[in-house]
Amino acid sequence: MLSLLISTLVAIALASALNASHASTGTTVIFTVAGFFGSFFLIGFLVRKKMSQAQGALQESMLSAQKRMQRKVQQFQNKPGGNVKQMQRQIEMDQQVMLKQGLELTKGLEPFRKWSILTGRQIATMRLQFHYQLKEFDKVDEILATCGFLRGPLMMEPMTVAMRMARCYKNDDLEGAKKVYKRQIMWFRGDRGALLYGLMSWIYVKTGEPDEARRVLLKAKESTGVETFARNWEHLSNDRVKSFSNAGLGDEWFSLYLENPPAVKQQRMRGNPRNPRGF
Repeated sequence: MLSLLISTLVAIALASALNASHASTGTTVIFTVAGFFGSFFLIGFLVRKKMSQAQGALQESMLSAQKRMQRKVQQFQNKPGGNVKQMQRQIEMDQQVMLKQGLELTKGLEPFRKWSILTGRQIATMRLQFHYQLKEFDKVDEILATCGFLRGPLMMEPMTVAMRMARCYKNDDLEGAKKVYKRQIMWFRGDRGALLYGLMSWIYVKTGEPDEARRVLLKAKESTGVETFARNWEHLSNDRVKSFSNAGLGDEWFSLYLENPPAVKQQRMRGNPRNPRGF
């Protein structure tokens, strides 16, 4: 990357100048190392400062869209008897627009990719999440295919790891899901690992390995204290496999699109709609 290349050139130039001036070896080494790291961090600081403007635009766009959706939900809640399904469809449409706008705004970060390896991985991580929420799974798989040493999206958040595991499962790659889980779960202590425990146990249940699911759930109970895991462990221990559900993990779980959230029942107004007392 350019920052590394420029820093190396600065260090070489300093070393050459010091050698030409017959400086001691110790002085040459100290100033060469200082020149390399000094220029590297200075370039990084300037790039991050410029990059923060593009990131700010992305964050502002997402926050504005979320606030608009929250206002719509509040307005709906203040009007009893509204059409719940219609409201859900409207919110889903707004979410689609928000995600597509966010995806488009990531293009503003592209000029910074050449300056740092990390920047490219950050862009890949954001695009992975946007495409997943848009259910554009072919593009998700393309991004995940780039995973490797210092390449591909960053696996620093449970949701990103869970998305990768879910795609392994959907692509009939059980071993891949196991490998990702075992490699990443150690980094998420306490309830931060709840989503991964829930997903791995769910995958084991779906692939006909309830005993393995129970082992995961036993560890999950001890590590997180989440009631859903205790309940699922009891279900599997009593051969009630069909009762297994991760619905208790909430929106994070449903955002993986592996289970459908429970349908919201339409509220009906009783009595005369013009007179809530029914007179």
